[in-house]
Amino acid sequence: MPLKSLFQQACCSDEATVKAWAKEWIANIKANKKKYSSFADHSAGMLHGSAEGLPCIIAGSGPSLKLNIGMLKHRPKYMKLLSCLHNFHAMEDNDANVDYYFSLDAGYITVGEVSEGGKRTEEEYWELTKDKTLICVICTHPKLLEKWRGRVLFFNVPVPDKAYMAEVMAIEAFHQWFSTGGNVLGAATYFAKGFLGCPTCIFVGADFSFSNRDKVKFHYWDSKYDENIGETLRTVDVYGNSVKTWASYYSFKKWFDYLTNVMPGIWINATEGGIFGAYREGNIQSILYLDLENVYKMFKIHDNIEYQAKNPSVEAPGSHIILI
Repeated sequence: MPLKSLFQQACCSDEATVKAWAKEWIANIKANKKKYSSFADHSAGMLHGSAEGLPCIIAGSGPSLKLNIGMLKHRPKYMKLLSCLHNFHAMEDNDANVDYYFSLDAGYITVGEVSEGGKRTEEEYWELTKDKTLICVICTHPKLLEKWRGRVLFFNVPVPDKAYMAEVMAIEAFHQWFSTGGNVLGAATYFAKGFLGCPTCIFVGADFSFSNRDKVKFHYWDSKYDENIGETLRTVDVYGNSVKTWASYYSFKKWFDYLTNVMPGIWINATEGGIFGAYREGNIQSILYLDLENVYKMFKIHDNIEYQAKNPSVEAPGSHIILI
């Protein structure tokens, strides 16, 4: 598929989205401007270059997250973890130690999603936000920001509507632009590459499709979406299996496929399922497909000879003598 076609398909629903949400976006921006006075004083740009050259993990909310969420707390200490806000309860319940949570949604639905499917009370989860950083779009629902007790940093998104953009700039000329592909995982990825400076992005939970392992599920926890997934389309996952997805999520997948072909870097899909990079003809070559355990081995292979390195006068035990 030509890259131009990938891009066009990824952006095909932009006009309808703007028409449906513009008024609510503006109302939210005005409310958040009133609370924070200046978006520029709470800008995501404050973190620019803070992880330059380091790898990062970017976690979506797909059902395959169940396979490796328990391993996230064992990542190398220098490896940042960025997560969609919808994972908050799951990440906190698994002691994942997320560095940055992301939100792109302007709806009130984001408030309930912080604790949906979790093991604790809603209030307990809000209390856990006090030591966490939320990076969110300026049109985030004010109620979410009212409940969030930790640090909040903002970004803006370009919208293909001149009248809307003029109204936004009249509220505040805030030029902290994120190109997101219309989804929160895209926002996290743009931040990882353009702001943190991470050349290697490792994805988990980036399914862009429903689970087909046991029953059709939107997340790995029970959610409201499971009850009626509505109209879907069929495609193939990274293993060649038939899976269901929404047209909107297929567009998101196309955005990421496009991104990995035009933006320099190492892209690793450690989702262990889903449709990111997958086509009926095979998986695209711009992405490495690995399970998270082997990703860790790649970055921590030097651990195998740590004893020998620190004790050069002593014979290393067992196989801890050479790497190969």
